[in-house]
Amino acid sequence: MSWLNSSIAALMHVSPKWFFRPFAKSYVAGESIDSALEVVRKLNEKGFSATMDILGEFVETKDEAENILNAYSTLIQQIAQENLDSTISVKLTHLGLGLDPNLGKKNILKLAQTGKENNVGVTIDMENSPYTSTTFALYKKALSIHNGMGAVIQAYLHRSLEDIQELNSPLLNLRICKGIYRESPDIAIQDRNAINDNYVEMARAIFNGTGYACLATHDLGLLDRLESLIENENISPQRFEFQVLYGVPMGDRLERLKAMGYKVRVYVPFGEAWFEYAIRRLKENPTIISYVIKNMFRK
Repeated sequence: MSWLNSSIAALMHVSPKWFFRPFAKSYVAGESIDSALEVVRKLNEKGFSATMDILGEFVETKDEAENILNAYSTLIQQIAQENLDSTISVKLTHLGLGLDPNLGKKNILKLAQTGKENNVGVTIDMENSPYTSTTFALYKKALSIHNGMGAVIQAYLHRSLEDIQELNSPLLNLRICKGIYRESPDIAIQDRNAINDNYVEMARAIFNGTGYACLATHDLGLLDRLESLIENENISPQRFEFQVLYGVPMGDRLERLKAMGYKVRVYVPFGEAWFEYAIRRLKENPTIISYVIKNMFRK
């Protein structure tokens, strides 16, 4: 089936969206808040935490940014009302940062206040390098409002270890990811092994400080190294959690981590902008295509 997987993946951009809806369901929790909340309920029942993301970025008008702010505010309130084990994750350009820096700032601070009032964590997703410094600056401002704020830091950036030292505090909550944007070698590590090495050193730096590390990766070899670091340094489970994307196959690894007493949080994306996100996930893991086709024929 590998030739079929590759062929379908190659045709994604020229095929109608309806054709890929069955495949997208593996990675996207529907288009509505209700469908995403149902996924989170099921994850919580299985013992997993969640963080919910409304797909999209780079709004073009103030009204669009306002709509996204309102949607996230509603989401926070519903998480609180149902007492779900979930935070939210948001991109600053989705709140208008790329349109107007003051608009992005105003909206993330409003969201921080809503998170505080409802006791729901808010994580600011990291975008490409032009936004890195601004993201951390706004994270610190939002943290002064809501101590449940988190941010994301990318292991392929040369600056990241220094950023961890700068951000260190007992309230620090950082999700470490490898980084997905194409960046210049001047500012970003290009070698995959070197990125993994830096990832481990970043985790170590957070553990050596006073913050909380969210270890976001599907790389099983990197997970082995992180588990060894945690065991060798006798790191308390209260200092970290593991994070993964909804739908990405991990074998029995997540159940194993959970059985060891570690928190595992699943990143649950949803919304009308599902198509581009699903294409990226399917290209990274085209084998899911054959699984979906088999299930369609069984039905």
